[in-house]
Amino acid sequence: MGLERPRNRRIFAMCVLIFVGVALLVSAVPVQGRVADQVVVLRVDGPIVPVVAQYLDRGIADAERLGAVCVIELNTPGGLYDTTQKIVQRIMNADVPVVVFVSPAGGWAGSAGTFITISAHVAAMAPGSRIGAAHPVAAGGEQMSGAQEEKITQDAAAWVRSIAEMRGRDAEKAELAVTESRSYTDNQALEFNLIDLRAPNLTELLTMIDGMTVALNSGEEVTLATANAPLERGEMNWVERILHTLSNPNIAYMLLSIGMLGLLLEFYNPGSIFPGVAGGLALILALYSLGTLDASWGGILLIILGFALFAFELFVPSFGLLTAGGLIAIVLGSMMLFAGSPAGFKVNIGVMAGVIVGITLFVVFAVRAVVKAHKRQASTGREGMSGAVGVTLTPLDPKGEILFDGERWRAVAEGGPIQADEEVVVVRMEDGLRLVVRRREKT
Repeated sequence: MGLERPRNRRIFAMCVLIFVGVALLVSAVPVQGRVADQVVVLRVDGPIVPVVAQYLDRGIADAERLGAVCVIELNTPGGLYDTTQKIVQRIMNADVPVVVFVSPAGGWAGSAGTFITISAHVAAMAPGSRIGAAHPVAAGGEQMSGAQEEKITQDAAAWVRSIAEMRGRDAEKAELAVTESRSYTDNQALEFNLIDLRAPNLTELLTMIDGMTVALNSGEEVTLATANAPLERGEMNWVERILHTLSNPNIAYMLLSIGMLGLLLEFYNPGSIFPGVAGGLALILALYSLGTLDASWGGILLIILGFALFAFELFVPSFGLLTAGGLIAIVLGSMMLFAGSPAGFKVNIGVMAGVIVGITLFVVFAVRAVVKAHKRQASTGREGMSGAVGVTLTPLDPKGEILFDGERWRAVAEGGPIQADEEVVVVRMEDGLRLVVRRREKT
């Protein structure tokens, strides 16, 4: 019994040593044990604006819930710097592998898209696509001082270098995309190690990355099993789709024009209600959209000034001088609205020309109508209108509108309120543009 006891102790000690050794070996090996065999596909096609960050955050969260690979199909001219930072941080700290695929063929990862692509665990591009031109610009394309531009550029250059180094990409080539606005084709991006592979389409991409192992920020390594993995496409919800549509520069410009036209029509024809309400709503949506896109406030104010001059022309005819001034202000404002913004982040020249021509025709028609009305008033005379019969278009309590001689007139009821669609008799004219009327006695 006495001899057995030391022997048992030696066996126990050896077991402890073996256990500790195995534990040390396991701890030295990167964390594995996860295979991502599902794919969540997200699509970004357009400027990088806040709603895109919201959509991607939700999509990556869905992929994390499923333990799936998240593929972002990207085609963008660029976008807002703050929003880009949020997206990059979300990708780099994701608990699942994130693959960014610049597509379709001929697609673009311009400016902000460069940062997003380089930050991915796996970066790929379709044939004919390009990446780069990531030099920062001021909000709304406004001019920056030399010191301010240098400060922002150096910050962006340091950031893109840091991202590239973390992902094992060519930091120097990535930095040149910021400091010198370098752009690279898909072949050049692969040659310079800015991306991992080229793929003609999503199906081929999933086959090519099958079996790859990527390291997450947590240190965990995940093996991609994507060749025959089930796909789940994450679409924008209806709120995100509306906000994304509003983030289109062409839509923002048209909403601003429609809004101002609606208000102008309401000024020209008070009491119409619908043009004023529709114009007000369009103007609110336009200001939200333009704020999201960091449009130039100088351009916005010039456009508003142009419409204000049109309004003055309606009430104070200047033989076309105010109209010409308003047209010049709108043209200059339209050109300034997204001046300096990346290509693809501006108002289409065809849309701009169509809107300006439409506005001009409307104002010319309205001014001619006002001039005609003034001539009619001059030829009719105050005395000639007295005793004439019209019909109320709105209730007069005491103010409202009537239809007289085929034209809408502002009117004031004499002798008590008058309902709509009643015949009235003109008593006299006041201030040259307002009629005093009374209810027509029926015989």
